[in-house]
Amino acid sequence: MPGKEPKIILENGVAYNFRILYRRLYVQVFFAIICGIIVGYFWPGLGEALKPLGDAFIKLVKMIIAPVIFLTIASGIAGMSDLRKVGRVAGKALLYFFTFSTLALIIGLIIGNLLQPGHGLHINPATLNRNTVSHYLEQAHDLSFIAFVLNIIPATVVSAFVSGNILQVLFFSVLFGIALGAAGDKGKPVLDFIQALTSPIFKLVAIIMKAAPIGAFGAMAFTIGAYGIASVVNLAYLVLSFYLAAFLFVALLLGAVCRRCGFSVFALLRYLKDELLLVLGTSSSESALPSLMEKMEKAGARKSVVGLVVPTGYSFNLDGTNMYMTLAALFIAQALDIHLSLGQQLLILLVAMLSSKGAAGVAGAGFIALAATLQVVPALPAAGMALILGIDRFMDMCRSLTNIIGNAVACIVVAKWENELNEEQLHQALNDRQ
Repeated sequence: MPGKEPKIILENGVAYNFRILYRRLYVQVFFAIICGIIVGYFWPGLGEALKPLGDAFIKLVKMIIAPVIFLTIASGIAGMSDLRKVGRVAGKALLYFFTFSTLALIIGLIIGNLLQPGHGLHINPATLNRNTVSHYLEQAHDLSFIAFVLNIIPATVVSAFVSGNILQVLFFSVLFGIALGAAGDKGKPVLDFIQALTSPIFKLVAIIMKAAPIGAFGAMAFTIGAYGIASVVNLAYLVLSFYLAAFLFVALLLGAVCRRCGFSVFALLRYLKDELLLVLGTSSSESALPSLMEKMEKAGARKSVVGLVVPTGYSFNLDGTNMYMTLAALFIAQALDIHLSLGQQLLILLVAMLSSKGAAGVAGAGFIALAATLQVVPALPAAGMALILGIDRFMDMCRSLTNIIGNAVACIVVAKWENELNEEQLHQALNDRQ
């Protein structure tokens, strides 16, 4: 009929016209990713030149991360009637993180041994150029447990927010929230101000997210233009092995935990489609941190739990990064024809478990943590990292996706353990197919 908008019918029978559908953020980001791939493939020079678009968007998001974390945690903890819950929530979250991080490391070892993605390459270690990864090796050399712990404490209150270090912002926010709650009625005006400030800050998040398609387009165009599809083809078996490991981890392990808690992991993925596509396009899980925290609250998790679990998980619950570390280490050994005994593989697992935590909060944490692991394991030359440097950007997409999914599941699970989850609100959010 003349004058009517063209419509499409979704599976649930609800009709949407194209204009309404196109307003969906995930649709815009999806098309931006496709356009970025096309531009990067056919015009690689132009694709590389578009890098500032992705960088600018990620900087915009990082600009707002510290205020979001502070406001969410400080108001959430100050509003708790029992401050002992803070320690209990943090303890349960860390227990969950340790368990699933270890399982991720084990899955990486299992997939690496079963599929052997580096078998048959027969690369001579003497031909490797250590200089190509020297930057990562230097950063890994500076990592230590004591330095990591001391780095959690900011030099000043302001420096925590200026540097954008998530762990430092988290540390101060928890302390401030506890102090604000302990102040009682005297602290109520400050708490009221923080709660009032939360609304415009999240409105700002919504405004920034409108630029997500532009950021995803620029980042994807740069990735394809700079690294090319050919780099993936050369090491396709390794890439596919890692993506398979990540799928099995999410579908089987996280899926079992979700079923135990009364919801489907695939329903959760559908609920987080905006954030997942954004992470895929930008190869950065930080780009979705503010909106992930907001969605976890909308899904029924209490603000105090969201504020503690999600930001902490971004540093300590890196399931994708952990899987990548053990799988990549085995790939390097197989490609260089180095046989690793079971004891040596277990050593890699133990070292990776520590180095992945030591690199928390460091830019490019996955590759740096791998460098730290290889330097401690004498059987493997650290220069072997040069073999996978060219495809690290594509591996990072999967690392970031797995990390954000793992943290979303962790938030809901810990909230349920603490009886701080509105299950009716959760099911309503997950069943909403819009």
